[in-house]
Amino acid sequence: MSVVFQQPKRANESLHRPTCAPTNLCADDPLGSFSNQFCTIASMPDSYRAPANPPQGSRARRTRWARTIAVVSVVLTLTIALHSVLPGSLGTLTATVLPWLGWLLPALTIGALATRRRRAWIITLVPALTWSLLVAPAALPLGEAGGSVSESSPLTVATHNVRGGEGTAIESARTLASEGADLISLVELTSEEREGAAAELAASHPYSYQVGTVGFWSKYPIEQEKPLDLGLGWKRALSADVLAPGGTVSVYVVHAASFRPGFQTERDTMLRNLGELVPQDLSERLIVMGDFNATTFDPALGPLLETVSEPRTSGLSWGFTWPAAAPIARIDHIFERGLTATDSRVLPAGASDHKAIVTRFTDEPAPETP
Repeated sequence: MSVVFQQPKRANESLHRPTCAPTNLCADDPLGSFSNQFCTIASMPDSYRAPANPPQGSRARRTRWARTIAVVSVVLTLTIALHSVLPGSLGTLTATVLPWLGWLLPALTIGALATRRRRAWIITLVPALTWSLLVAPAALPLGEAGGSVSESSPLTVATHNVRGGEGTAIESARTLASEGADLISLVELTSEEREGAAAELAASHPYSYQVGTVGFWSKYPIEQEKPLDLGLGWKRALSADVLAPGGTVSVYVVHAASFRPGFQTERDTMLRNLGELVPQDLSERLIVMGDFNATTFDPALGPLLETVSEPRTSGLSWGFTWPAAAPIARIDHIFERGLTATDSRVLPAGASDHKAIVTRFTDEPAPETP
């Protein structure tokens, strides 16, 4: 006699519930319990069964995302490592965003972890390590001076772009003088602002030299004053020797031409000529300051930075100076050679769109890097 096993129907169950035809396995099961289960499962259509393999769609998406992250990581690594050789506007723009890449790298790593691919998150460590070694150190606080400040002659230096035409050069001069600056450079001066700043500083800084849009004031005597055009065709820079208590200091004040993508030839020419001029100066102590319209990592500053260095700020900061309301780049600088910085700060002055920089030096030579 043939036996057909069929699941009992429930009230809310479809009338088309699949059934199972008799088999030898079913016939050999007198109790019917195993046969009922086997026959029901075997007769189910594919839509009722669990898939034999995990869904392929999500796996494929994770794989594509992991590959994308790997490509981005490689591009970032090459950009960070080779930024100094990138030409023209590309090099300048890349140098400007380098500090900000530090915010992108953690997000890239988190995205890699979400792919569940070990290789993806490991490869994101490469640009992170490259950035940490080449870019991040510029934001570390200024270290301790190598010599004893009390036994050396301190020299405080300040520079500020006053934003010509704002009429606040006098306020900028007053602010920097109140910070104890011995040497003050103001750039982007109009003729009226130059006269106003000179009147403000006449008593405290009796020695001065101005040319074009730049001005320099000192508490100590100066000599060997020279105007510099640096290939621009008109004077936007100067040099002078300061007879400071710790010895003569050679000073350069620069107001580089503006940078606009595709129109940076004048700026690059000035910075290139400056990079050729400064190494020819054999002074033991030297300061180069002003508005360079170039960040610390800009390839255009490469030749100059082979012979001078820039002190870090006293706090954990990039020391951005522009724009003053919400700074995103450090385009104003105080570079040195043969001196040791003990303090360096960025502060607002006047109504300029730049912040000022005030750096305190000793006449002790900077310790050599091992």
